[in-house]
Amino acid sequence: MSGVSLRANETLEATLDVYGNMILRLAYSCLKSRDDAEDVLQDVMVKLLELNPKFESSEHEKAWLIRVTINLCRNRLRSPWRRHRELDESISTGLGAEWDKGLGEQSAVLEAVMSLPEKYREVIHLFYYEDYSVAQIGQILKKNESTVRSLLYRARKQLKDLMKEGWEFD
Repeated sequence: MSGVSLRANETLEATLDVYGNMILRLAYSCLKSRDDAEDVLQDVMVKLLELNPKFESSEHEKAWLIRVTINLCRNRLRSPWRRHRELDESISTGLGAEWDKGLGEQSAVLEAVMSLPEKYREVIHLFYYEDYSVAQIGQILKKNESTVRSLLYRARKQLKDLMKEGWEFD
C-alpha cells in the first residue's frame, strides 16, 4: 500500500468516526430504509475519496457532507427502481444502540417525523438533530431563509396534528 492511499484511508476513517453516524441518520431520515442509508453513507465516502475536496473548516466539511448526502438521497428517491419497489420496512430503525437509546418514549415522535414528506423531514432533521440555524439550513439546502422558516412551521404543524391524533382516545 502506498503512502498516499494510506493517508487517504486514515482521512476516510477519521471522517467516518466524526460524521458517519450523522450521515447515516440523515440518509435514513430521507430514505426510510436502513439498507439504502448505508449505501448512501458508502457513496458519500466514495465521493469524498474521488473529489478529495479541501475544506476551510470542520463546519465547511460537515456542510459539504450533508449536501452530498441529501443530493445522493434525492437521486435514489428519483430512481425508477425505487418507485417500483415495495417499501415494507417497519418504523424500527435498527441503526444500533446509540440510535435506539431512549426510543421507547420517543418512538411515537420518530414515527410521526418519518411520516412527514421529505422536504419537511430534511429541515426538521437539520434543525433539531444537527442543530443548524435557519440561515445555515438555507445555505445547505439552497433555499431562502423564509422558505426554511415556512417549511419548519408547516412541519411542526403537521407533527402537532399527528401527535394529537395519537393521544386522542375513542
